Amino acid sequence: LFVAGCGRLFEGSPAQMHHSLCNVLAALPEDTRLYCGHEYTVQNLRFAATVEPDNAAIRNKLEWALEQTEQGQPTVPSTLRDEQATNPFLRAAVPAVAQRYGNGTPVEVFAAIRRAKDHF
Repeated sequence: LFVAGCGRLFEGSPAQMHHSLCNVLAALPEDTRLYCGHEYTVQNLRFAATVEPDNAAIRNKLEWALEQTEQGQPTVPSTLRDEQATNPFLRAAVPAVAQRYGNGTPVEVFAAIRRAKDHF
């Protein structure tokens, strides 16, 4: 998991990654701090804004992330609560997101989001 994103699926399947993120990780307390090893936040939030253009939490976090990077400050850590509000890979079951990607199952929507991010 990255802030507002997740890694490519070089090994494993969309179903496995979806389960890991949306069932295992999502079961942790919402205030759990998430530390990722790469600083892809701004680019991930730009993509997230294309997935959910009306999501104010994404717009606000992108504005914050741009300010942080302009000041040479990190955007890590995040919290599970923030990720559940802004990370498209944790939002595949949200009706507006599912509709944008064909109203499939959450795993199918997750896979479609991953394909879209791969070409973003």
